[in-house]
Amino acid sequence: MRIRATVAAVSGALALSALAVPAAQAVGDSGTPYTLNVSFSKVSVATAIKVGTTNEVSASYSYTLTHGSEVDITAKDFYTDAFLYHGSYSDSSPELYGDNPATCTATSSTTATCKGTVDIYPADGDLQNAWAGSWNVAAEAVAFNGQDQDNPDLSKVGYKDQSGLGTTLVQRYSKLTADAGPEPVAKGKTLTITGKLSRANWEDHQYHGYTGQPVKLQFRKAGTSTYTTIKTVTTDSSGNLKTTTTAGYDGYWRFSFAGTSTTPAVNATGDYVDVK
Repeated sequence: MRIRATVAAVSGALALSALAVPAAQAVGDSGTPYTLNVSFSKVSVATAIKVGTTNEVSASYSYTLTHGSEVDITAKDFYTDAFLYHGSYSDSSPELYGDNPATCTATSSTTATCKGTVDIYPADGDLQNAWAGSWNVAAEAVAFNGQDQDNPDLSKVGYKDQSGLGTTLVQRYSKLTADAGPEPVAKGKTLTITGKLSRANWEDHQYHGYTGQPVKLQFRKAGTSTYTTIKTVTTDSSGNLKTTTTAGYDGYWRFSFAGTSTTPAVNATGDYVDVK
């Protein structure tokens, strides 16, 4: 529900966040919505949102909406939501919204808890690779107050947005593989472990190797539940991994990537090797 875009379209403005409307103003000019008497707090959103190349990803959020007694949040033409923006809060900021407005439940005569989702469609071009990493949270509300939403008297429409309410990471989904051999292997002989670290490319919708990244080689002895780090290996220019070690015990070998701000942590599935 792109409330900012909807209100901006009917007002002819490019961004309502830049409106110079005093907070105490009760009504606006004929071509300008007035500042709605609402505020947003206690925003909660996932710490990180992992997005691949094609599948839709929905991230839940919640926040407290505080409003004046004159604001009817139960009206059919009252809408509110939270959304994400990248970089500075401005007209040109990349933004991510939900498909629907938030649903609000009153907790008092002037407060409500609102919940919704941000819905991301990487296959539709919602994201660019350069936007991976930190995103900020904003929230907004609009009251059309019975006006025709396609052709309203804007002086009777209230709108308010608020930025800087929190942060999250929007990350390029990662994959990691591991293959140890030969299988079986004689005790004391050389074991070779290969694999690949790749991550989603939001622009061509493929997975490509993540180059120059430190990845841990780990081993879990058969009959135990804990992996131990043996060494650290760096991915090559194609994201590939290759290293050797000495076979000692039956068990599972895997690679483990700690993650970065743009790419989430991931563990390869352990590959079992029988040591004779």
